[in-house]
Amino acid sequence: MNRKISFRRRLTVRAHGVTCWHVALLCLASGLLATPVTAQDKRTLTYVDLMKFRQVQNASLSRDGRWIAFAATPDRGDGEVIVRSTDGAQRHAVPLGAAPVISGDGRWVAMRLEPSLEATEKAKGDKEDGPRPGLVLLATGSGEVATWERVQRFALSPYGGWLARLHFDGDGDGDGDGDGEQEEQEEEGRKREKPGTLLVIRNLGSGEETEVEYVRSFAFDEEGKYLAYVVAAPDGMGDGLYLVGLAVGGLPVTSLDTATFAHIETLAWWEEGARLAWVSAIEDEEGEPGPGSLLVWDGEDVVTAVAVADVPEGWTLPAKNRLRWTDDGDRLFFGYRPESEGEREEPEKTPGPGGEEPGTEADSAEAEEPFDPYDVDAILEDRGVDVWHTDDPLIVPNQKQEWDDVEDRTYVAVYHMRRGRAVQLADTVVQLRGSPENPRRALASSSTPYQKQRTWIGSRSDLYVVSLEDGERTRVVEKHGGGGSAVGQWLRGTGVSESSASLSPEGRYVVYYQDDHWHLFDAEKGYTRTLTVGLDVAFYDEDHDYPSPRSGYGVGGWVEGDRAVLIHDKYDAWQFPTDGGEPVNLTGGQGRAEGRVLRVLRVDREREAFERDGWVHLMSFHERNKNFGFYRTRVGAGGLEQLLEEEHKFRFRAKADAADVLLYTREDYDEFPDLWVADLYFAGPRKLSDVNPQIKEFAWGTSELVEWTSDDGIPLQGVVIKPGNYEPGQRYPVLTYFYRFFSQRLHEFNEPVVNHRPSFPIYASDGYIVFLPDVRFEVGRPGHASLKSVVPGVKRLVELGLADPDALGLHGHSWSGYTTSYIVTQTNIFAAAVAGAPVSNMTSAYGGIRWGTGLARQFQYEMGQSRLSGSLWEARSDYVENSPLFYADRIETPLVIMHGDEDEAVPWYQSIEFYLALRRLGKHAVFLQYRGEPHHPRKYANKLDYSIKMKEFFDHHLKGMPAPDWWTEGVPYQGK
Repeated sequence: MNRKISFRRRLTVRAHGVTCWHVALLCLASGLLATPVTAQDKRTLTYVDLMKFRQVQNASLSRDGRWIAFAATPDRGDGEVIVRSTDGAQRHAVPLGAAPVISGDGRWVAMRLEPSLEATEKAKGDKEDGPRPGLVLLATGSGEVATWERVQRFALSPYGGWLARLHFDGDGDGDGDGDGEQEEQEEEGRKREKPGTLLVIRNLGSGEETEVEYVRSFAFDEEGKYLAYVVAAPDGMGDGLYLVGLAVGGLPVTSLDTATFAHIETLAWWEEGARLAWVSAIEDEEGEPGPGSLLVWDGEDVVTAVAVADVPEGWTLPAKNRLRWTDDGDRLFFGYRPESEGEREEPEKTPGPGGEEPGTEADSAEAEEPFDPYDVDAILEDRGVDVWHTDDPLIVPNQKQEWDDVEDRTYVAVYHMRRGRAVQLADTVVQLRGSPENPRRALASSSTPYQKQRTWIGSRSDLYVVSLEDGERTRVVEKHGGGGSAVGQWLRGTGVSESSASLSPEGRYVVYYQDDHWHLFDAEKGYTRTLTVGLDVAFYDEDHDYPSPRSGYGVGGWVEGDRAVLIHDKYDAWQFPTDGGEPVNLTGGQGRAEGRVLRVLRVDREREAFERDGWVHLMSFHERNKNFGFYRTRVGAGGLEQLLEEEHKFRFRAKADAADVLLYTREDYDEFPDLWVADLYFAGPRKLSDVNPQIKEFAWGTSELVEWTSDDGIPLQGVVIKPGNYEPGQRYPVLTYFYRFFSQRLHEFNEPVVNHRPSFPIYASDGYIVFLPDVRFEVGRPGHASLKSVVPGVKRLVELGLADPDALGLHGHSWSGYTTSYIVTQTNIFAAAVAGAPVSNMTSAYGGIRWGTGLARQFQYEMGQSRLSGSLWEARSDYVENSPLFYADRIETPLVIMHGDEDEAVPWYQSIEFYLALRRLGKHAVFLQYRGEPHHPRKYANKLDYSIKMKEFFDHHLKGMPAPDWWTEGVPYQGK
């Protein structure tokens, strides 16, 4: 069936087969399994082997919990998408697949089809004709696939049934028909520089496809009944927003908002029904959108919610906007932006005779002015100067880094559908923290009063509640800080988070952390009370070792009806009633008694609050044993029930939207974090992925805990990774790698990638012990504190008969690059050391810039990680005493320094200072400068080069291997 409907664009509906441009995809069969690996002796892991190890990316779970999909992507090479039924019966693999999306009914998986690594490498530098991604559609039941080339964006309708794909310019469906090429236009006139491209809408049941030319963007509604799309034609004719009725035969098209050179950029469907919002504007001659209007289609009519004339004076409603409906559809959040000079409307000009504007003839007849080489104003037009004033709220580099964000930043307003009016909620002083579901209040903050102080105290802000009714603001607390705890670092990536302030779901209360306690603000009564005062446990970070105020452990959530808020101490979860009742320790103090950290886990992210007598899932981490697990407790009643706890690390990933199925990972040092599913109580667990079966080929090593005391008598722990094929009684070379707390990595699989860190299994499989010690810092003496923690730990390994005392290596990067540099000025125990991106001179680093953010580095020293006891002038001796540069003459340890010369965090001149000092002192050291690299090298060749050089360096000094030429002789510059 073929038909065409022409109204300045072309639609074609047809049923046809789909060509496949990747032959291997046609050979896929469901249930494809990996070939078993032949048993063989354990062998040493090489960097080539490491490149082939894969990681799980974009893991998702279908709504009904019956399917998972994920990408298995190697560190270098071609990946694939794996789709598997959660009962384990079916498995499909799609080579070159990436970013899979499961349809709402679970029948289809759409994914990006990546170009091969070979094609990408061969096309380096060819941006116009280089390979482009495609699209693959897989039927989960049969495993059949269809593919399309050169697809820039795709989407499945929420509950299945439809697929939309937007091609790159000039592309079609791959069979030579409907290629989307722009028809030649003979008429002269204005042309759009970047018109839309071909959109194809596919009925997944019948295979019929509808083509629409010149589409810029599109969006399905949440029920799969409509598809909205925006047309941007080359000549501007027929531009606008159109609606396709997917539930009606023939796919009728309705125009909602059309105008010549219309610019519609943002579409937002309400999740519960047929209600669509967008911002409409007109493009100028340069293709830039002018002032916008906010429009809403309510299922029948188009309503102008905010017209250009309705926008507050001094503001504009930009086309590039953020629109969000509340769940009840009663409120629509959008944004205003301060009006710039170029956006102010100029007076309308009246054409003169012959269509020319007044003054045009005179202007054209005006004689060209003679050149004046001494015209000062003309000369100054080419100046380039930034003026740094000491009263600037933000220093100039910070202003520059924030400029793009500030230029496009919108400030939240809300449109009330029932009352038909908009209320501005935020401005350049006060900004909203999210858009709430409740109809009464929003949480907001302002950092404006502290922008100048940000340079030396870090981020601070005043908290407000803002009325959604009229925009009225009430300040809750001044100079509120953020920051996470040590526990938050231990549980990073497991599915839990820490927040220092939270608005209750119904908008009446704000809970916030300040001055070592949690406080509750009642917005209706206008008063604040302290929740945690008088309790016999601390709610501040008990492991805090910074100059800054101590942080809290975060809010766990709220109980429905704003009845109570859940808050953590270091180990347990508490319930604090908002009516002033007595708090309840929901975990009964069992966490503290057993040294088990328990954190509220929001398994159902769609629920804003816990039911008043409902179950609460908890993530657990045993502080001493370092293992993870899952527990649960009940709101109000408390108690603690174990669901799953093993000598592993777990990470929660997702819950199925419409089923009690949980997706999570399980890992250990020698067990890759593959995907598992279980029910809501972690019963019936099933492993569903095995992306790196080759791990059993290698002498991977094993991990265990070791304990010692620091030079100050503080108990410490660390992880010892013993080499593969370890033999008791034999001493081994040791590579120590550290930062702050690392013992929580006991059950953590080392990321299988080539990067700036030493790969633990590379070293362990080659006869090294890898040591990951904890460090306890102290304010004013960060360098010495690291020395007092690390060196006794290394000596403990010698005492235990594990370490060869003559073959001890040390490695650190960034903060631990600094502490590595400091340690080797104080001890000669190490036979070799590598310092990546280190600070060597705290006096000059204090006055440096973090170029990635444009922030001055002063706050790091006065309040943050560098942990000094004041400013440079208040604690001058601390800055000198903790700087490796001033003690470089004491270094006897062979040292490699690495730094990228575009480091956005640590100024790379810190390594230059260190190198020049060592050179002047006649020390044997090498400085590896990676050109064009940031704080962590990104170019694969550079990452690999650094990894190889690091291994060669340690092999020479710790294992007696021949010295590499770059270490003994250097590498002279040869013009590249």
